[in-house]
Amino acid sequence: MSSTSEIPIETTDVSSSPGVSLSSHQKTLVGSVLDLFAGRPSLKKLSLWADDATFTDPLTIATGRERYTAQWYGLQQGFSEIERLHHSVTSAGNPILMDLKTRYVIKGINKEQTIQSVIAIHVDEASGKIMKVEDKWDGKLPDGAISNAFRHLNAVTVPKIINVPKDEAEDSKRGNKN
Repeated sequence: MSSTSEIPIETTDVSSSPGVSLSSHQKTLVGSVLDLFAGRPSLKKLSLWADDATFTDPLTIATGRERYTAQWYGLQQGFSEIERLHHSVTSAGNPILMDLKTRYVIKGINKEQTIQSVIAIHVDEASGKIMKVEDKWDGKLPDGAISNAFRHLNAVTVPKIINVPKDEAEDSKRGNKN
């Protein structure tokens, strides 16, 4: 694994609520997750995730490196603009909790959508790697057999249509900072 100092995190100014203090490792993890939500993935940033980690939001439940990596690279391919309007870490516990407001513009149709989320970043205490990131739109995730079936289907389908770089050289060619 790369040391966290070798990972080019673009979001280095992590905002926190009063009284919330993050360790340098937590700042690296939060900065990398903010970069991912901004459509700025890289293989090095994703090296901060465990191989069997999970990303979940109202559209997907993606477990395993192949599935969650495709979700993050899919943002680059699906949106012409991604603008972070606000973020603030509200808890430095485990999970790390953060409020996030992001504006997205869907490629091709120029439809704009603003999403207000509560992000929960679960970290494995032993390895320091991300085990799970939950993106709760308006503070909620759907729960029900039908919605969960669609979320799992999305997690299986997206890796088949999203081209994830094979190595850092290919990642760099796409403009991703390695």
